[in-house]
Amino acid sequence: MGLKSIVAKWLARREKSSVLRWSGKPIEAQNETFSFLKSALAVTDFGRDHSISNSTTYEQWKTQIPLRDYEALFPYIDRILEGEVNVLWKGKPTYFCKTSGTTSGAKYIPMSDHGIKAQIKAARSALLLYIAETGNSSFIDGKMIFLQGSPKLEKKQGINIGRLSGIVAHHVPGYLQKNRMPSWETNSIEDWEKKVDAIVLETMNEDMRLISGIPPWVQMYFERLIAKTGKKSIREIFPYFSVFAHGGVNYEPYKSTMEKLVGDNVDSIETYPASEGFIAFQDLQKEPGLLLNLDAGIFYEFVPVDAFHSENPPRFKLDEVVEGVNYAIILNTSSGLWGYVIGDTVNFVSTAPYRITVTGRLKHFISAFGEHVIAEEVETAMSEVAARMHFNFTEFHVAPQVNPSEGLPYHEWFVESSAAIPEGFIDALDQKMQSLNPYYKDLIQGKVLSPLKLNQLREGSFNAYMSSQGKLGGQNKLPRLSNDRNIADKLS
Repeated sequence: MGLKSIVAKWLARREKSSVLRWSGKPIEAQNETFSFLKSALAVTDFGRDHSISNSTTYEQWKTQIPLRDYEALFPYIDRILEGEVNVLWKGKPTYFCKTSGTTSGAKYIPMSDHGIKAQIKAARSALLLYIAETGNSSFIDGKMIFLQGSPKLEKKQGINIGRLSGIVAHHVPGYLQKNRMPSWETNSIEDWEKKVDAIVLETMNEDMRLISGIPPWVQMYFERLIAKTGKKSIREIFPYFSVFAHGGVNYEPYKSTMEKLVGDNVDSIETYPASEGFIAFQDLQKEPGLLLNLDAGIFYEFVPVDAFHSENPPRFKLDEVVEGVNYAIILNTSSGLWGYVIGDTVNFVSTAPYRITVTGRLKHFISAFGEHVIAEEVETAMSEVAARMHFNFTEFHVAPQVNPSEGLPYHEWFVESSAAIPEGFIDALDQKMQSLNPYYKDLIQGKVLSPLKLNQLREGSFNAYMSSQGKLGGQNKLPRLSNDRNIADKLS
């Protein structure tokens, strides 16, 4: 065991004690964060515009701070981009995280010095808690790779601008720098396919022990490693690979394919980072859900999804949530986001401590006929049926077919796989969807919808689509389902 590994185990014990302190007193932690944020907000233009002071109560907060998405907050962000200070947070942001927008084009999410430190601390906590639980710190002595966007940053009004993963690359602790891959030059390649090929060449003969990234892009890396080396599995290439850290999308639908590529099981650490804040991370290997991060300078609010679009939707603090309800998660952060609708939906699987699962996106659902199918349901159905029938797939997308040339409307599934569709797979998938969503079941049994139809796509179809949209690689994710056919028709 190397010196770094020994030190990591000592740090892991300390970190576990620290996390237990704030996760064991969650409401006190949130109250402290609320007080801290009110004090900081009061001296900003946004705070004055909304009459926020140290004495503002939460009931007053809900009436004075309306829920906002990026477009509604943009006038304040635009003022910062024009050089104003003390707009949303004290001074200027340290960074702007540049993300892909929808109606507004690129989004610029402010990140303060406090915000970037919270991002790094949460990632560190996830790794150390894994070590504390499993005792495995051997990966610290080998090479690690973080598949991420380019670390190159732009600058405007003295503020650095880049992708979240690129910004984080500037804050990797010094003791990990020698272990970290790929090289700066390779990491700076903008074309994702060229970058993956360069990473393969740079890492194929190294002692890789920790691999991190969004599952579909790690899967591409694994496939190209195997093709380049002629080996049968990642385990043959990296015999000491022991930890896969991932986030961004639900891992379950990818799990069987990834395990086949690796050659056996590998421990995984799931995280929930976003440009807006590091929201949650896996604290235990055998417990469901991710521990809500209450040490990140974020005051959370939650709105029941079924009431979100009402005229005056209810907003709840952490101590008011209950298990089993689908909530839109609202952020108030030490980077200057207030009443911010990040767009994700979550479900509490535990309130002691507070653990969540990400169930989807507010904008990603199918309800062409009132069924309101969500991402969690299609992902659960696909992962369970595929595992039961030993079917490996690369990716999938679901959309409604409202006006078929003949017969009743239906849900159309686009599934990329080189394997033959098992006999009975489509029927099993539809039956699973009916068991997960009673509205969908009623529509099928009431002869309003036909059972789902499945189109098998050739290998590379989804990457080709993402490339055509300029979103291949990095932190970009393909929506698993949509209430329109914008993606479906292009896949067709």
